[in-house]
Amino acid sequence: MELIHRNLLIGIHDALQETFFQEKKYADKVIERLLKANRKWGSQDRQVVSEIFYNIIRWKKRLEYYMGEGVKPNNVYKLILAYLLWSKSHYKKFEEFDGVKTADILNKLKKGYIPTKAIEYSIPDWLAETMEKELGPKWEKEMLALNEQAPTVLRTNTLKTSPKELVADLQDEGVRAFTIHGYPDAVQLEEKKNVFLTSAFKDGLFEVQDASSQTIGQLLDPKEGMRVVDACAGAGGKTLHLAALMKNKGQIIALDIFEWKLAELKRRAKRAGAHNIEARFISDSKVIKRLHNTADRLLIDAPCSGLGVLKRNPDSKWKIDQDFIIRIKKEQEQILQDYSKIIKKGGQMIYATCSILPSENNLQVEKFLANNPDYSLVKEEKIMPSQGYDGFYMALIKRDN
Repeated sequence: MELIHRNLLIGIHDALQETFFQEKKYADKVIERLLKANRKWGSQDRQVVSEIFYNIIRWKKRLEYYMGEGVKPNNVYKLILAYLLWSKSHYKKFEEFDGVKTADILNKLKKGYIPTKAIEYSIPDWLAETMEKELGPKWEKEMLALNEQAPTVLRTNTLKTSPKELVADLQDEGVRAFTIHGYPDAVQLEEKKNVFLTSAFKDGLFEVQDASSQTIGQLLDPKEGMRVVDACAGAGGKTLHLAALMKNKGQIIALDIFEWKLAELKRRAKRAGAHNIEARFISDSKVIKRLHNTADRLLIDAPCSGLGVLKRNPDSKWKIDQDFIIRIKKEQEQILQDYSKIIKKGGQMIYATCSILPSENNLQVEKFLANNPDYSLVKEEKIMPSQGYDGFYMALIKRDN
């Protein structure tokens, strides 16, 4: 990795400023806009910019320790330099680095001393405490995994192709990929590529979806002809998987509280050739009540802390706090209680999160089952980041009466 072009440095600087200091600016969208605005950058340049940008976000707290101060709008170049020195990246001595005392940073690097676990793993102090409290001694192993770069995994759209055919089609377009044992629809890229430019994507042959996330649809096991409700559908990644598993037969009702997400879902469904999906905006509680006792299968992909997906969303650890976790847990409890009435007797539902905290996962399910004796746990799966993909929790619950 080397940084030898000034325009790339400025691009990284501006993107970091936007992510850290502007409200509701998320890293994935910031970098997407930056790369779109600089179409002349070659693939190597784009890779350098993306990698440095994400690594600095990932390791912000540790880099602040090396810098000797917290990151502020006026010292982002110092932050970048601290990263370049720490990662031993080759760089040009740009004028933007003038005045930074590199000796101080190098001294700290040489000593190799890291005062706290929060600094070592580059997470807020409250999060280090929460992880240790909830996960015990294994939290460090999981945090280590969460600081790695996420692999790019695709979900084959089996309405149009098979995983083996998809691998061959991508190969024809210069994208090397392979199937993953134990994940029937998954295909993993050998190296990062912009797959959205491929004909395979434009033809609706795949969606980008992590291998762990794909497990949810498989566990829910919807059958052809069933009525399925996806209660927190968002932009529809899992909804489209359900449509493929049902071979377009039956009905999927995709619900969300954001209309713009449902508009994106419709666009994606059209490309995928999934036409058994009906999107419904949750305008009020009546939308849910009208669905009571009507579904064979229900998916509750609940809002959560997102701590299981820090590999791909490292900026979220700087945007959430303890209060957010408390609020989200109350929301999860409410959603589980309200939406569970959608399934009919004998029907099954999944409660899922992309968190690894027991308080958002199995403890929520235990509380729900204690308060609702008509429901019983069929199976639960905890997928930890150290297993290689995103951290996820999913509980398959049956309504008995």
